[in-house]
Amino acid sequence: MSLPAPKLPRALRHVRNIEAQAFEREDGLWDIDTRITDTKTRVSHLASGDRLPGDPIHDLWLRITINTSLTIVDVDAISDAVPYPGYCNTIGPAYKKLIGLNLMRGFRKELRERLAGIEGCTHLTELAGVLPTAAIQAFAGDVLPTGDTGSGADMTQVPFQLDRCQALRRDGPAVEKYYPRWFIKPSTNN
Repeated sequence: MSLPAPKLPRALRHVRNIEAQAFEREDGLWDIDTRITDTKTRVSHLASGDRLPGDPIHDLWLRITINTSLTIVDVDAISDAVPYPGYCNTIGPAYKKLIGLNLMRGFRKELRERLAGIEGCTHLTELAGVLPTAAIQAFAGDVLPTGDTGSGADMTQVPFQLDRCQALRRDGPAVEKYYPRWFIKPSTNN
């Protein structure tokens, strides 16, 4: 399923891509590599010079290294293409401020407090916002038990993904069907 067809003709003007890849390391840690790119379909006239169609205005990378408790132990930030070379691409070391944060314990709030505004790069900080869900997806089934194999009858704890979205609420039909052991009958408060 995709979006419905547009109601009127239109012209593509801008493309933003956000990518995240997760790697399990030999030392037991995990790297989450993220990248954000912005391109235009026309010449962009910037104060620092023109960018041709398809040339990136932004091409930024952020890598965090985390342990299996989802705590950040290292960070690297690189800016390959920026609108203001020599200025935008100097902020990378500031992202070391993320070391010690846990992706599941107030991460986005701490991210904003440490790197919002002039303390960071708007685009790198936005990119960092995808890190918690990217890590959870990476850990699902490898580090975090999901109960998705067979009946999950051998699980002693509620699968981590339950009650984290509307589809997997414990009193809902999806949990009743796929995770019956963890299903909670809806209350009938009428």
